Amino acid sequence: MDSVNLSPRLAAVASFVPKGARLADIGSDHAYLPAHLLLKSHIDFAVVGEVAKGPLENARQELKRQRLLAATALRLADGLAAVTDDDQVDTVTIAGMGGILIRDILAAAKQRGQSFTTLILQPNTDEQVVREWLVQHVYQITHERIVQEDKHFYEIIVAKPGNQTLSAQDLVFGPFLRDEQSPAFKAKWQKEADRISLIFERLTAAGKTDTPAYQQWQARFQDIQEVLS
Repeated sequence: MDSVNLSPRLAAVASFVPKGARLADIGSDHAYLPAHLLLKSHIDFAVVGEVAKGPLENARQELKRQRLLAATALRLADGLAAVTDDDQVDTVTIAGMGGILIRDILAAAKQRGQSFTTLILQPNTDEQVVREWLVQHVYQITHERIVQEDKHFYEIIVAKPGNQTLSAQDLVFGPFLRDEQSPAFKAKWQKEADRISLIFERLTAAGKTDTPAYQQWQARFQDIQEVLS
């Protein structure tokens, strides 16, 4: 993967970035995503935010190699503290982090009074946590996509300011993903159902079928079966 040829995961994230956006890419690593969008003249400007010097230097070298430093601002900062009012950022991408960390980054930004027109989020875990935070803080999910890379599944969540009510199943499975039922969606949740089946076997062998843990796994398994059916 490089700035020209993105991975399926990052290509899916890029596909949701509005034309002409002023972008902040948080946790950018090598800055492949903003560099790709700048090379295609799809965005006008990008803030590249990193919390560690090593990844920020990787990003600087990639942007220098692609002659894109003039169209970017590289900032060593925690989360969206990398963005200033003068940047006029309207679109934020946060990809490749855990959902709890993404939630914490968004929460810290909200406490600072920051707001953005478009959030494009790709949590590696705890997608439900991200959806819950968005709904609780007056963001509505407008698009979702799930992509598979090797054995891993990645969900992309796009949100804009607005009220939205989601069911418990929407929060877990994604309102759009659940309706679309793509092959990647079905494969992800069938894999999870198979994993829970193995947990059932271990708990049964240990004589723990009457425990709260067994009941919780059973409820999750039943939810998966209901959605997939």
